[in-house]
Amino acid sequence: MAANGASCEQPQKRAGAKDKQNGKSAADSSVRERRQRDKEDRLSLVVWRRPVTTLHYFLLETLIKLKEWTFKLWQRRGAVFLLLVLCSLFSIAYSTEGTHQQYVAYLEKKFLWCAYWVGLGILSSVGLGTGLHTFLLYLGPHIASVTLAAYECGSTDFPEPPYPDQIVCPQGGGVDGGVSLFSIMSKVRLEACMWGAGTAIGELPPYFMARAARQSGADPDDEDYEEFEEMLEQAEGAQDFVTRAKLGVQHMVQKVGFFGILACASIPNPLFDLAGITCGHFLVPFWTFFGATLIGKAIIKMHIQKLFVIITFSKHIVEQMVSLIGSVPKVGPSLQKPFSQYLEAQRNKLHHAGGSAPADENWLSWVFEKVVLVMVCYFVTSIVNSMAQSYAKRLQQQRHSEEKTK
Repeated sequence: MAANGASCEQPQKRAGAKDKQNGKSAADSSVRERRQRDKEDRLSLVVWRRPVTTLHYFLLETLIKLKEWTFKLWQRRGAVFLLLVLCSLFSIAYSTEGTHQQYVAYLEKKFLWCAYWVGLGILSSVGLGTGLHTFLLYLGPHIASVTLAAYECGSTDFPEPPYPDQIVCPQGGGVDGGVSLFSIMSKVRLEACMWGAGTAIGELPPYFMARAARQSGADPDDEDYEEFEEMLEQAEGAQDFVTRAKLGVQHMVQKVGFFGILACASIPNPLFDLAGITCGHFLVPFWTFFGATLIGKAIIKMHIQKLFVIITFSKHIVEQMVSLIGSVPKVGPSLQKPFSQYLEAQRNKLHHAGGSAPADENWLSWVFEKVVLVMVCYFVTSIVNSMAQSYAKRLQQQRHSEEKTK
């Protein structure tokens, strides 16, 4: 009898466990469906579809962020006070007359120049892929201008001022053959490395977000981290190329460590944001992540990109490209003319200091300015949409928590 009772209990236990498992899977699928609906609802919140609601949510999210940052600054009021004291001392030294003014002016110029490029680097990498592409818009054209000017002037010793605001050939002229690849690289090394350091700093938010979420066990307010966790759960069944590439980056960073992060940061890699999330999720030490990222982006990757731009815009390559454009049947000569005019205008600018250069505007310059304007507008719009969607997620989480308490 006892044996029969035990044998009857076993199927009942199995059935109960199966019912529990089915209930859990059903609950998980309903939660997943709800999250998908919430995500689709948030993604529809964009300026060109719901402008009034988007701007309203953007302003409310901005106020919440300002409140959070004010509270964080108050928690670190000692460091803030020290920074204010240092700024006050520099302000006194800046306004006081004396022989030190030439050093203050030099430090001010270098600091603002470095801060400009660091800021552009941060804008380029921050936002998990929605950043402003400042290499194409600012650093690349600056390196190209220095390269063209160096070959035209025969020297990189441009008079300061007006350099770097304006490039003018030195009065004495340069020596033919006196410009080398390494001299041009040295001329733009500071701004290139500062831009690379800015891109490394811009990779920190995904790292800190994932690290805080792992340590606290809380559900982070970030879509990319949710996608990362889903990718880890479905790693075995991954078939498409993008998912496998993301998993490859994640495995490299997780297993190789410092040198894996360095390898990912040293090449143009659109999936590097995933490396930051991976390092934060697996609690990689901060200096391991940031040190490898800084070396890879500010030194190795920057020299690769800089070398590519300098070689592309060297004198003989540019001349070959212009002649190649002219050899295109039918439309070649009409396309070649504006490029030749633009290069000639740049050469004239290099040999005319002040306002004596011709002021004719080429349509290529006009098009480039408009492209920059469009990309900046897109960047600002993406920030507005992102912050509005963050506020919408706050409302959704608040609504779900209220439903649970009822």
